[in-house]
Amino acid sequence: MQKILHTDYENDMSNKIKHAGIVESIEGGCMKVRIMQTSACSGCKISAHCSASDTKEKLVDIYDKVSIGQHVAGDAVVVVATYQTALQAVLVGFVYPFIILVATLVFILQVSGNEVLAALSSLGILIPYYFIVYLMREKLRQKFSFTLE
Repeated sequence: MQKILHTDYENDMSNKIKHAGIVESIEGGCMKVRIMQTSACSGCKISAHCSASDTKEKLVDIYDKVSIGQHVAGDAVVVVATYQTALQAVLVGFVYPFIILVATLVFILQVSGNEVLAALSSLGILIPYYFIVYLMREKLRQKFSFTLE
């Protein structure tokens, strides 16, 4: 396997997040690119001896039809996303569900006074939330898309 180029999170003037990667496969309208996700301190000289630094390989799906036609498996590419896209994805995946969970917990606790019911209800309310997110996955895939530079 080719070594993945290191670009870590790079902020250029156009407000984009960039990662170097290698095209793993192209199937239909989807290109799978392997990137290295690194923590901010991974570039440090002693990061190999520090438990705080961490590096993970991730597979990213690219649905850019123009880019797919220009690459083959094994090509080195740069995956790009905007900070706004990343923020929106974090909101949908973590912030909104947390707000729903806390609001449900407080509401049920105030109405019933039963802590167990409040806890179970607040966790249970996340099931329909994530089910709706799952049903909207195609729309979200288009909204939260990566491109190649």
